[in-house]
Amino acid sequence: MEVSKLPTTFSDLITEAEQLDLYEALINQVNKDFLLANIDLDFEVNILPSSLKYLLHEVIYKLIQEKFADYLNLLYIVDVSEAKIKALDGSDTLKLSEDVTFLVLQRAWQKVWFKNHYRR
Repeated sequence: MEVSKLPTTFSDLITEAEQLDLYEALINQVNKDFLLANIDLDFEVNILPSSLKYLLHEVIYKLIQEKFADYLNLLYIVDVSEAKIKALDGSDTLKLSEDVTFLVLQRAWQKVWFKNHYRR
């Protein structure tokens, strides 16, 4: 990943994480962010990418539906761009939660990539 070029799809993000041997670090970052947001979620580091996407989507959907304040806190903790959230179509909660799931993973990946890239 170049500094200015984030993966634009879930499969691109996972492919890049696996190629750089950072998939486990991505899972750890997601777990850390959810822990900081006081959301009870802890993925095993060997979770399949498809399961990660599905379970994360389910949790974010429930947060939007049932615990909106916790959802907003999560976005703040993860540091998802407010502009990116506002650009999403909020009329369909299922689609919105899917898009937010990707933004959360994308931001977690950005943190992992920067830590790895600049630790040398």
